[in-house]
Amino acid sequence: MPTDFTFPDSAARAAEAAEGEKLEINLGPSHPSTHGVLRIRLELDGEVVTKADPVVGYLHRGDEKIAENMTYNQFVPYTDRLDYLAPLANNVAYAIAVERLAGLEVPARGQALRVIVCELARISSHLVGLGAFAMDNGAWTVFMYAFEEREKLYRLFEELTGARFTTSFSRIGGMARDVPAGWLDHASDFCDQFVPRLEEMLGLLTDNRIWRDRTEGVGIISKADALAWGCTGPILRASGVAFDLRKDKPYCGYEKYEFDVPVGTRGDCYDRYLVRGEEMRQSVRIVKQAIAMFPAGAVSAFEARKIVAPPKARVLESMEELIQNFMITTEGPQIPAGEVYFEAENPKGALGFYVVSKGGGVPWRLKIRSPSFCNLSILPKVCVGAMLGDVVSILGSLDFVMGECDR
Repeated sequence: MPTDFTFPDSAARAAEAAEGEKLEINLGPSHPSTHGVLRIRLELDGEVVTKADPVVGYLHRGDEKIAENMTYNQFVPYTDRLDYLAPLANNVAYAIAVERLAGLEVPARGQALRVIVCELARISSHLVGLGAFAMDNGAWTVFMYAFEEREKLYRLFEELTGARFTTSFSRIGGMARDVPAGWLDHASDFCDQFVPRLEEMLGLLTDNRIWRDRTEGVGIISKADALAWGCTGPILRASGVAFDLRKDKPYCGYEKYEFDVPVGTRGDCYDRYLVRGEEMRQSVRIVKQAIAMFPAGAVSAFEARKIVAPPKARVLESMEELIQNFMITTEGPQIPAGEVYFEAENPKGALGFYVVSKGGGVPWRLKIRSPSFCNLSILPKVCVGAMLGDVVSILGSLDFVMGECDR
C-alpha cells in the first residue's frame, strides 16, 4: 500500500536521540563556586558542557546613576563596593579620573602612599582569589594560609584608614590623612614576613600533581580570544599579552619603580594561577621601593582651594579655612566642565571611570568599566567543551567579583 510516511535514516535518528539527551542545569546564583550571585545556565551532553550562558545583575544597585546625585567625594564610599576585595585601589582609580578632569596634580607623598595602598590591596585581593581557587579544587590548607596573611593586611588597613573592609581613604586631590607614626615600618615588616609565607603557599600547589591535573590544559584562552573579548589584568597576561597599565600608561609615579610583568604562555587555569602568584611577589617589591623612597611633604594638593578641603588644624584656627571646608563639604569639589576617561590596573584588570562634568560639585554622568564584567563575557566560549567539574576550576581562575560586575 502506498504511503507518504518515510523513516529517517540511522544517522538522523542518532542525531535526534543525542539532541534529546541534552540536560540544562543552573549553576548558581547560590552556589559557593560562583563566588557570589552569578548564575550560569549550562547545557550538558553527559558531563561535557555544550553551552554556558552567564546571567548577571542580581547585585545591581545603580551606582552610576547614584553618582549623579552626589558630590565627587560623597561617591568615594560607593567605589569601595565595586571590587570589595580591593577597595583602596578602587578609591584611587576614581580619584585620579576626577583629578585629571580638573587638571590637578597630587603631591609626591600622596602618590607614593597611593602606590603602597594599591599594591597591598593587590596582594589582599590575590590572596582571596588564590585561597578560593585552591579550596574549589580541594586544597583547604592554602585557603587557611592565604586568609591568615590577609588578616594581617586588614590590621594594617585598619591602622591606616580606620576601617578594615570599606576604607574610603582617597579624596579628590589626595588622601584623607597622612600615614600614622610607625605605619610604614609595620607595612615593611609585613612584606618581609609575607614573602616566605607566599613561597610556602605556592610550593603546596605549583608542583602538586592533583592541582596540575585540575588546572593544566583547562579553560584555555588564546591570545587572540583574550584580546577580542576584552579581557584585562592577569587573565590577559596569562594568555601571553604583556600589557600592564602600570608599565604602559603609568600613573601615580609607577614609572619610578622597578618591577616585572609576568606573562603566561598557554592561557590555561594553571597559567592564571602562576601569573597571580608572581604578581604578589612583584607587589611586595614595589611596596618596599615606595617605602624606601617615601617623600616628605603633604599627601593632598591643599593649594587647590576649591577642590581640596584644608587640613583640620587650619580649619580650627582660621575663619576663611572654616568657610572653605564648609563649602567643599556641602557643595563638593568644584570641577570644571569637560569629560575624561581613566583606567587603572586593578587586581582584576583595567578599572575605568568615564566622567562627564558640566561644572560644579556633582558629575553629570559617570560610567564604570568593570574588569570582572568584561572578563566574565568570555565564559560562553571558554566553558564549551569542558567537563562540568572543570567549570569550577575555570570560574576560580577568572577571579571575578560580582559587586564590580553588576555595579
